[in-house]
Amino acid sequence: MRPLITCYITIICIALSIATHANNTVRDFVVVIDPGHGGKDYGAIGAISREKDINLAVAKLFGKMASENLENVKVIYTRDNDRFLTLKERANIANKVNGDLFISIHTNSIAKKAKNRKTITGASVYTLGLHRSAENFDVAKRENSVMVLEPDYSTSYSGFDPNSSESYIIFELNQNKHMEQSISFAQMVQSEFVSTAGRKDKGVKQAGFWVLMATSMPSVLVELDFICNPTQEKFLASKDGQNKLATALFNALKAYKDGKESPTAPASTPGKDTERESSPTIQPTPSPENPTPAEDIVYKIQFLTSSAKLEKGSKKFKKLSPVDHYYDNGIYKYTYGKESSWKNASKKLKKVRSKFPEAFIVKFQGDKRIE
Repeated sequence: MRPLITCYITIICIALSIATHANNTVRDFVVVIDPGHGGKDYGAIGAISREKDINLAVAKLFGKMASENLENVKVIYTRDNDRFLTLKERANIANKVNGDLFISIHTNSIAKKAKNRKTITGASVYTLGLHRSAENFDVAKRENSVMVLEPDYSTSYSGFDPNSSESYIIFELNQNKHMEQSISFAQMVQSEFVSTAGRKDKGVKQAGFWVLMATSMPSVLVELDFICNPTQEKFLASKDGQNKLATALFNALKAYKDGKESPTAPASTPGKDTERESSPTIQPTPSPENPTPAEDIVYKIQFLTSSAKLEKGSKKFKKLSPVDHYYDNGIYKYTYGKESSWKNASKKLKKVRSKFPEAFIVKFQGDKRIE
């Protein structure tokens, strides 16, 4: 009888140990890194290099930095060698692992006939949206055109034609619930491209990238710089350049992840602004059973986010005034205007989008953001 009792006790102890370990396990933050192009798809071609090779080199450096220096981060590559993947396969990989962030890495170029082909320079970060310029549309068409390398691509992508402007109405209709997070991360990456990698700032933009629409998580597509510019190509193809670009991506990822994990603002620096900010509470939309007075609801235009607090009248506001802000999950989020109706806020949104195309409307009750 004693051996049987001892056996039961051992089993119970093992079960309790497993349960305790499961409860103490922190879920990994899964970042999916997508080196654009590959295999038979070379991407843009320069005088001394190919886009697919630059994308892969930067992606692997970035992934190595993240794996070795960030706790509880799991890096998944859509490809870690020179092979061809369809856009669907890339999105499926990200969705299958339930990614927390999707980053598609690309290198830019423009038409051979363009007069500024050898002088154009700068990095851009894109989120999903309807392109509002011919330049953005050209970039989206170029990155989406990889689907034509697939047999019967029209059937696979439900009749989507990467070269037809009519096909892109799907991106206007698509409501991406991760838009705000995508924009926040995109702005962090763009800031790092400028400060860490020394790239000219071509801004955060929106365009109709199929792979971003198909991923069910915050997602961005980066264009590192222009391979058609001989000077920038040398930088993109060099170990030093690739290391700086990977470091910029790593710094942005760290700031984004830290922000998501930090429920309150960091302590103020002595001698500077001593204001302490708290993270706003996200409240559910009032129900008919528990209505909220309409006069308490206001609508604002969110146009900018930053991991550091910006000074009043900052040049980054592009002369928008008055500007307000709130602090949410480690990120300062800047807003313009305060309207009592969505209709009035929509009118102001057009003005703000002339300076910040990624701007959108947010809803507040007092100082609390409402989803």
